[in-house]
Amino acid sequence: MAERRTVVVAARVTRAEHAAWKEKAAAAGVSPSALLRLAMARTHTWTAPALAVERERTRQIARIGNNLNQIARWANTQASPIEAVRVLDRLESVERALVALTRLGGGDGDAH
Repeated sequence: MAERRTVVVAARVTRAEHAAWKEKAAAAGVSPSALLRLAMARTHTWTAPALAVERERTRQIARIGNNLNQIARWANTQASPIEAVRVLDRLESVERALVALTRLGGGDGDAH
């Protein structure tokens, strides 16, 4: 037999937030309480060290993206057509690797 839910959790929200939560719950076909339980079950809470690592990873990926944009600009303006095709092919490989890396690193869309 499942444990009965007897503890009430309160949170202060605006009227607009409350209305949005009720609308989301109705769209999902669940009660607002069930919606909040489901959302909290999917939420990952970051520890301070893990958050620092995630921020650094985001900075590194942004730097890589900036470098890739510079290379792509060069390939589109300075390179011969053959050089450009080779460079763009390599850039696509790097992009695929970055996408795979972000998927492995927890880029799953959950609220953090």
